[in-house]
Amino acid sequence: MRPLRRSIACTVASATLALLAPAAAQAAPDCTDPTRPLTVEEQRLQRPEPQEVLARSGFDRAGPAFAAALCEVDDLAAAERLVSAGGDQLWERAVARAQGRDVTGDLPTADDRPLYWARLSMTAALRQWAPSFSLDDEQRDQLLWRLERHSRGQTSARFPRGDGTKHVLVSGFDPFQLNADIRRSNPSGASALALDGTVLHTESGPVRVEAVVFPVLWRPFERGVVEQTFLPHLQPGPDQVDAFATISQGRPGQFDIEHWNGRWHTGVDNDDEQREGVIEVPEGFPAVEPPPEFVPTTQPYAAIVRADTGRFPVFHNTEVTEIPAGGTEPVVRPDGPTPGSVARAGGGGSYLSNEVAYRTTALRDAVGADLRGGHVHTPVLTFAPDNQDELVDPVFTRDLQDIVAQVTAIVGVAATAEEEVSTADVPTTPRDHTGRVPAPSM
Repeated sequence: MRPLRRSIACTVASATLALLAPAAAQAAPDCTDPTRPLTVEEQRLQRPEPQEVLARSGFDRAGPAFAAALCEVDDLAAAERLVSAGGDQLWERAVARAQGRDVTGDLPTADDRPLYWARLSMTAALRQWAPSFSLDDEQRDQLLWRLERHSRGQTSARFPRGDGTKHVLVSGFDPFQLNADIRRSNPSGASALALDGTVLHTESGPVRVEAVVFPVLWRPFERGVVEQTFLPHLQPGPDQVDAFATISQGRPGQFDIEHWNGRWHTGVDNDDEQREGVIEVPEGFPAVEPPPEFVPTTQPYAAIVRADTGRFPVFHNTEVTEIPAGGTEPVVRPDGPTPGSVARAGGGGSYLSNEVAYRTTALRDAVGADLRGGHVHTPVLTFAPDNQDELVDPVFTRDLQDIVAQVTAIVGVAATAEEEVSTADVPTTPRDHTGRVPAPSM
């Protein structure tokens, strides 16, 4: 996280600062074209629950203020400046709220939902913007990409050089599975907001953390958002980190350190798009050839599992699903892949959590980086059993706070633990009545 680095024209700056103003006009500006289609994610904004999240967090002004600011823009360069500044400002405000420096409204401090829905209100405004100058589809797409990256901390993840601290880059995710329950939060995204720009004071010394959040969407991953974000910090050079961790929501009541990440993805994303196939690294990024079917963690998993990091148990998961060499049907392997097999699921499944882990660890190996890195699955964040319609309840708030605190402790261990800790008899993820590890939620 960094302060804004660009100086923009007064009119654009004033309009952007309206994102934090105490009030903003709610009427649609006259530079809006409501006939332009919105994404499935953006269409959910019209539901009462997202509007309640925005109103109860003070983030309800972000979309209208940004839409009004767009009406003052008269060329593409000014639009780029506004989009960058507006995205940065939204991210910085969400981080400040999550870290208790600028808490508005009555939702839990660590809540990641205000950022998610406010960002969508801004992308919807940009998608339906009818500017006074010519703007083709490719230019609009580039503006949307810019807004996404700036509002997710992906462009501001920079570490001070020579500060004597260990540097760690972590990532979280947006809320997901919203068709089933639109109220959902994602504790991995909440953890990212709570950690961004912080210094953890461990027994082994200080650890500086930068954090980003990724969408639960296939297309940005296929476009290279993971590689674009992580490459500057994994490749050898002055910006290389000491460790990295991708984080997502996983199984009920437990943390899992996923050992194997598989080159296969399946499932339905937040735009209701389906995928089933091989994970491909986009052109222009380093890649191992031939692509590995499975890539292992290099996190100090034994130390993480054994450390006293919080009230939830932590396990080491070594299970994968593969098609064995010469075979045709998937087989579950409790202790990792066999030689020559083809991936059908990593320990973290075959959804975007496995994919972000595969892409980052494969990128680590492609650039030859000797770094600690891998995936952490958090417990599932749920509401109290009798809560069917409220945004928060005591169970939700307590679990959110405890998960974020335990993620913070795990990151500290991951960055500083001694590597020679024995890996013998490390507690592994429990299996269900079928003998398999239950599938993670993500």
